[in-house]
Amino acid sequence: MSVVRVVLDTNVLISALLKPRSVPGRALAAIWARGATPLYDDRIEIEYRSVLFRPKFKAIERADIDAFFAELSARGVKLQAVSPYEGALTDGDDRMFIEVALAGAADAIVTGNLRDYPAAIGIPVYPPATLLAMLEEGIAN
Repeated sequence: MSVVRVVLDTNVLISALLKPRSVPGRALAAIWARGATPLYDDRIEIEYRSVLFRPKFKAIERADIDAFFAELSARGVKLQAVSPYEGALTDGDDRMFIEVALAGAADAIVTGNLRDYPAAIGIPVYPPATLLAMLEEGIAN
């Protein structure tokens, strides 16, 4: 099967790095192990960095943050130009994730907040558990 292209919502990344043995943590590990491709742009990278360095997430080891960004840089695809998504959203901060997913022909957006993403975007929106199951079963790659 082809390589899976995913956009990770920040909440999944935070959960994965706070608790590597959690479902989001195992999903992130499976992304790297199974060769899935995270899609992102400058806005998403800035968001990830901004949130990861908030004082309330000081429990996340700097080495783990650095390792994540090294993997993202090596294995991810950073998009340079994306078209705006004009549809209505529950949380406008999620717009960039949809825009990157559409521009990068993502196979899925992975989030812990499924209700924040409209079904009309035309891209599946999965919780980390669904992505993990797909990657572990070899369905996705």
